[in-house]
Parts: sequence; C-alpha cells; structure tokens
Amino acid sequence: MRVFGIDPGSARTGYGCVETDGNHHQLIVCGAIASPARSALPERLLRIHDGLGKLLAAHRPDCVAIENLFHAKNVKSALVLGHARGVAVLAAVEAGVPVVEYTPAEVKLAVTGYGRAEKVQLQRMVALLLGLEHPPSPHDAADAIALAICHAHARGATAAPGRAPRRLRSWRHVKLADLPRRQAP
Repeated sequence: MRVFGIDPGSARTGYGCVETDGNHHQLIVCGAIASPARSALPERLLRIHDGLGKLLAAHRPDCVAIENLFHAKNVKSALVLGHARGVAVLAAVEAGVPVVEYTPAEVKLAVTGYGRAEKVQLQRMVALLLGLEHPPSPHDAADAIALAICHAHARGATAAPGRAPRRLRSWRHVKLADLPRRQAP
C-alpha cells in the first residue's frame, strides 16, 4: 500500500509518501512546498495545489492522509490553514485518490505511542520506523510522513509501536545512536 501524507500549511506544506508491505515502511519521497514569505494567499494556495497535484500524479498513492483541523487560539490563522487544507484535499480528489483525516493526537499516538508527544519525539520515531540516519527535514515533511504511517497503523497494515522490540516501544527509549544508518532518498 502506498500512502501519501500531507501536513497543510499556508507558508509551507509538508508531504511524504510511504510504501508499506504490512510490516515495513519505506520512504518514497518527502519534502515541503514553500511559498515566498510576501506572496499573497491566492498565490500560495495555487502553489500548494499545483505542487501536490504533480506529486500525486508522479507517485500514484493508494490513499492520502491529511491532518484534520484542530482548535486554534488565533481564528485568522485557523482560517488560513483551512484554505491550505482545502486546496490539498482538492488536489487529492482531482487525482482520484481517497482522503482520510487524522487529528494531531491520533498521529502522535499511532507513531510514538503517546498522544501528546513533542515534535522532536515524533521526528525521531519517524526516522526509527523508516530506518533513516536523521529525522526528515523540515519538520513539516516529518509530520506528513507521520500521517502516512498513522494511516498504515489505522488500517491494520502494521501494529502500533507496542510491537516494536521492548527497548524501542516508545519515543522515551529512542536515542539518535539507536537509529539505523541509512540516508533518505
């Protein structure tokens, strides 16, 4: 199964595509679609839509996992994020790919075993699960990969982190020295 994760943002939208056979995950591609800081919102949204459309056509995923909106302290930021999320969903629908949504807490729980894990902990666990030497960068890409892995776990393709070796069952036990030495594609 090939899952494409999207972490929407108006300034930078993270993406990550993972191939899973049910036991192992392999990173296909990851990165972020960034817009110039001073560009207008419509231009940023177009850039996100076009960039994701090209990536989805190139990698042909079976499913797109995207972060669901959550509570925000700043209403204006939430509205702008909603626009970015909308164009990401539109790009997936136009590509004919089903879309599933997960909250940040669901993603953290599925990937780290703890629903309130910090970003650094999530990044390290993503690197561990993919056998990468370093956590994916930028953090938006790591978040998008985590969404894809979360969907793989939710679909039953793999067990949650509790199935990992005892010393690696949680982010609390992960050290960078434990990560396998393999470069990201």
